[in-house]
Amino acid sequence: MADKRDYYEVLGINKQSSDDDIKKAYRKLAKKFHPDANPGDKKAEEKFKEVSEAYGVLSDGDKRRQYDQMGHAAFSQQGGFGGGMDLNEIFSRFGDIFGGGDFFGMGGGRRQGPKRGADLQMRLNIKFEEAVFGCTREVTLNTFETCVPCKGSGAKPGTFAENCKKCNGTGSERVMQQTMLGYMTSVVACSACRGEGKIIKEPCTSCRGAGRVRANKTLSVVVPKGIDNGQQIRLQGKGEFGEKGGPAGDLYIVVQVAPHKLFNREGNNLYIDIPITFVQAALGDEISVPMLDGKEENYSLKAGTQPNAIVHLRGKGVPSVRNNRNVGDLVVKFIVTVPTVMNERQRELLVNFNEAMGDDYKNHKKRWFDKVKEYFK
Repeated sequence: MADKRDYYEVLGINKQSSDDDIKKAYRKLAKKFHPDANPGDKKAEEKFKEVSEAYGVLSDGDKRRQYDQMGHAAFSQQGGFGGGMDLNEIFSRFGDIFGGGDFFGMGGGRRQGPKRGADLQMRLNIKFEEAVFGCTREVTLNTFETCVPCKGSGAKPGTFAENCKKCNGTGSERVMQQTMLGYMTSVVACSACRGEGKIIKEPCTSCRGAGRVRANKTLSVVVPKGIDNGQQIRLQGKGEFGEKGGPAGDLYIVVQVAPHKLFNREGNNLYIDIPITFVQAALGDEISVPMLDGKEENYSLKAGTQPNAIVHLRGKGVPSVRNNRNVGDLVVKFIVTVPTVMNERQRELLVNFNEAMGDDYKNHKKRWFDKVKEYFK
């Protein structure tokens, strides 16, 4: 531990330096002591490891606080960053500093591995009833699928992709580049196989070596009970086909629910307005309430029902999409209709009815108007 230099001293900064100051100092020193800039120079390589170790600690907020409190002893049981760490590990750890793993070209040109297919999204229009009761629909989408003749290999059936002779299957090659520091060795994608590591001499005629083709795919989609407008159905692995053996993406189906002529929906409740006459509201009646499934249920309307009265028919609404045993209500609002055209006989009967109501009915109205006057006073 005594042989280690102070990390701030290694980078040429002080304890008040900002994160940006630390990064700038490291970039400057890393360029100076980089192995490509000093081929065969062991001292420069050790310096490079030393500044990388210092940066590894001071660029991490938690480790920097530990170091400020305890010095190198804070990492005596952790092995530090220099020690047995090789250059490739340093390049890998500090890819942000080395420009995504390609500082002076090093770390670039790695062979491309399996790649997950893209997620896809499409819209599905369904009826109001289908959203409430659920349904099964078929959808067709145009996407990439595995090429059947070559089974995704890209090679003509009966042939195989061979290891690239230029890069020996690594997918990368070293090239010399002239920089401000002189000629540097860079690792780039192999120009012969384009980083694939394989060469297809006889491409499949169906996919032209791509291993996948565009095709229309028809899927059966189960729409769950209770799904609401704008919600999504996820079909795992039904998205775009992956590359180089990678898994397929997912398909997200956005549900668009058409409005209904009679019913409205809020959450798991259904709402409907039912017109009744003044006589039905006053005397009560047996009425039929329409259900979403096309059936009707009888309801005993109480005498004296007021305009816009609301009742809940329990469990006659929408099932929860997460638990179908939880079902909302059918909320019924009774709308008292007033006739706009009456004949003389009807008018006469209403006048007589009003007179027959007597003082109780008139006093009731009078008390209400008295309350209004009192309110405005």
